[in-house]
Order: sequence, then C-alpha cells, then structure tokens
Amino acid sequence: MSVVAAGDGPWLDDAAGRLVRPFTVSNGRTRPTVALDLMSQVMATGATPLGYLGPEHAQALERCSVPVAVAEVAAHLKLPVAVTKVLLADLVDCGALTTKPPAFHHNPTDRALLEAVLDGLRRQL
Repeated sequence: MSVVAAGDGPWLDDAAGRLVRPFTVSNGRTRPTVALDLMSQVMATGATPLGYLGPEHAQALERCSVPVAVAEVAAHLKLPVAVTKVLLADLVDCGALTTKPPAFHHNPTDRALLEAVLDGLRRQL
C-alpha cells in the first residue's frame, strides 16, 4: 500500500482511493456563490487570494493561468463538478479568478450539433 504525500497531489491510497472525500474539500457546501455552468470560462486575475485556501484551491488556480472551462478544471482536479464549482466560486469571491459565460458560435441546442457530439461519443466507446 502506498500513500501519496499531501503536497504531491490529492491524498490517494492504492486500495482505498481518495482519502479525503470530495465534499470535505468544499466544507460540505454544494452551492457556489457564483453562477457557473460546465462551459463557463474561468481565468486567474493575478491577484493573490487573502486568507487560507486549501490545496485544491491552489491546484484550480494554477490550472486557470489561461482561460479554461469549468468542466476541464473538474476533470483535472478529479473532483465532482459541484465541488469544483464551489472551489472556483471561492476564488472568484476573493478576486483571484474572473469568469465569463461561454461564447457559442452555434445554437447549443441545434439538433445537428447534438447528433455530432453523440456520434463522437459513440466512436470513443
């Protein structure tokens, strides 16, 4: 059994998996203070957050040096999207991140677009 140190990434155990439960990271909060969807873009402002933020906050902030979608940050952190949104909202609230809604060049409910996405997903399976 090997355990990864706290500073090396998420606390993992080969047999047990993540040692810190996802909602512990957000102190049990499930609702972000800022409206974010999966495709919202977040980017670091360069401002240093005041007060203590957990290691997941630091990892999220590091990932946002360029504009990135909320879904991508969640995948990188290996956390549920609901938890990731809370972490990102914390960073927005303290001025370390800025956010903007996704820019759609197409109608997001366009049937042809949705069918193309579905076909692409089927090819991956």
